[in-house]
Amino acid sequence: LGSAFARARDVEVVERVPGSSSTDFWGIAHVPSQIERDVLSAADLERRLDLLRACWATFDDVAAHVSHELQPGSRSGGRSRDQIIRHVYGTEPEQFSRKVEVRTPIEVVLAPDGLATHRKAYLDAIRAYNAEGKPARTWPIQFLVRRTAYHVMDHAWELEDRNLGS
Repeated sequence: LGSAFARARDVEVVERVPGSSSTDFWGIAHVPSQIERDVLSAADLERRLDLLRACWATFDDVAAHVSHELQPGSRSGGRSRDQIIRHVYGTEPEQFSRKVEVRTPIEVVLAPDGLATHRKAYLDAIRAYNAEGKPARTWPIQFLVRRTAYHVMDHAWELEDRNLGS
């Protein structure tokens, strides 16, 4: 996506969304915009899923290379590296993928090949819900994808910020 970002010069504001209490704490509106309520074309959905997969790859890479010990900090309540990794991998089936009826037990997610299997099932369910024009319970599909990606990246950045290694 590097060439697409390189060509992007002007920003056009297409909608303003009031924040929630999460906006003050995390800096992101944890509420869907009106635009996110639209059902995506298959191509537009795949672009967003490509971005989500890139977020997952970034988190996995950071998690594999960050120091075991982290600098103390207020983010994540001082959780350790392993606690943050477990939180990210566990939150997906506990809070996000269950909205599209993918309920992978944390033991499976943490098992060899379990994370890849879970993510494939999650992406397949997102595609199916979008194709049927169904929301993910109370969340629009676009919001579910954005919220999942943001959660993963926020913790990747946290691990980088608190890393003791170089």
